[in-house]
Amino acid sequence: MLKGEYRHNIDAKGRLMIPAKMRDDLGENFVIAKGMDNCLNVYPEEQWNTFERRLNELSTTTNAKARKLARFIQGSANDADLDKQGRTLIPPALRDFAKLDKEVVFVGVGKHAEIWDRAMWEAQSAEIEESIEELASGLEDSGFSF
Repeated sequence: MLKGEYRHNIDAKGRLMIPAKMRDDLGENFVIAKGMDNCLNVYPEEQWNTFERRLNELSTTTNAKARKLARFIQGSANDADLDKQGRTLIPPALRDFAKLDKEVVFVGVGKHAEIWDRAMWEAQSAEIEESIEELASGLEDSGFSF
């Protein structure tokens, strides 16, 4: 499981150091794609294959939402790997989407990880902290409890 929060910098060539603790969970090959809230999602290859298979099961012929979701996620997906220094290249289109310039935060969220612009992550994190009790109580209806 991918977990934790790590701060890194993107270099001038668009390369990002993947946190050492996450490299084993991500594996040699992984996928980076657009995520919700203007972050990037990073999927281990096996998780990506499962996710993509489920997405492909949606009828993009007759379901406009499924078509748009597939375009958004699959259209932005890039196969990624690590160089000898543990870095991966974030393509310019994905850097632009997530507004990644220099300081980024890598956040593990279980089956995948997210890459955030540091300022955007801090705003998102503050928003979550303000409403955590409400969020948690809402999940209790689904059988989740602390």
